[in-house]
Amino acid sequence: MRDSMTSTSYEVHHEGEPRHVAIIMDGNNRWARARGLSGVRGHRAGVEAVRAVIRRAAERGIETLTLFAFSSENWKRPIAEVDALMELFLLALKREVKKLHEHNIRLTIIGEREGFSHSIQKHIERAESLTRDNHGMHLVIAANYGGQWDIAQAARRLAEQVAEGKLTPEQVSEQRLASELCLADCSPVDLCIRTSGEQRLSNFLLWQLAYAELYFSPLLWPDFDGAAFDQAVESYQQRQRRFGMTHEQIEAQGA
Repeated sequence: MRDSMTSTSYEVHHEGEPRHVAIIMDGNNRWARARGLSGVRGHRAGVEAVRAVIRRAAERGIETLTLFAFSSENWKRPIAEVDALMELFLLALKREVKKLHEHNIRLTIIGEREGFSHSIQKHIERAESLTRDNHGMHLVIAANYGGQWDIAQAARRLAEQVAEGKLTPEQVSEQRLASELCLADCSPVDLCIRTSGEQRLSNFLLWQLAYAELYFSPLLWPDFDGAAFDQAVESYQQRQRRFGMTHEQIEAQGA
């Protein structure tokens, strides 16, 4: 976080703002290639964009900001790139968490932690413990995360409860499944942003994005800044969210 974030807390949820914004941060490698740089340099530039977006989201009063940092499929990338990403992740946990804490931001890491080194797991636990009681914006980092894995692990927990006699099959509902997902304590995603011009979800928050508004930015992630975030939110504010209803029904509700 930069020193320009001077306030220790932020007013939460301004009128018309999405409560929960999720971002698929895409384009670091393409940004680097376009400049004749290594992919690692692109990921480092992407960290600056993360800082800028966290700062702007907090200033706007967004309640929850979820960032897709590393998918469960990203392990398939070249070993050198994966190693560099792990180093950046560990460095961010060491350097950035104190600044988040100073600005009253609560940090949660979701995903399959067992895939990370012991050192990274230890720093994740420390970061969450340090910021647990903060009541400003909730920052969620999805790392070694996949939407299908999230749903499967939730279903597995419910199956265990049925096997133990704590639940009957008839008691398994959408609400119970949602309560076992990684973001059970968060509101559903209102706005999902993807950068780099790609228009797909890439196995991100498949359950939680059920009624989210989607916004696709042509900007590569390192070029995505506070102004670009504002543009995405403004697009969201111009839309009519229907949740399966007709335009006329929505209009009648607002009458």
